[in-house]
Amino acid sequence: MLALRLPIEIEKRLDTLARRTGRTKSFYAREAILRHIEDIEDTYLAERRVAKNEERTSLEDLEREFSSDADK
Repeated sequence: MLALRLPIEIEKRLDTLARRTGRTKSFYAREAILRHIEDIEDTYLAERRVAKNEERTSLEDLEREFSSDADK
């Protein structure tokens, strides 16, 4: 179970969307989380790595690694 406090403007938009579409506010909150959680995780993990000065991987290295995996 999850309880959220949203800014009034967002709450009103969510109410309106739910009313107009016949779905619940919970449905749309769940959809938003499912669609964006991976991006949020990536952002926070990357920020944490930078802050801790941890090892980084360049885009070129990732592309090279994944393109060689696809050739197998």
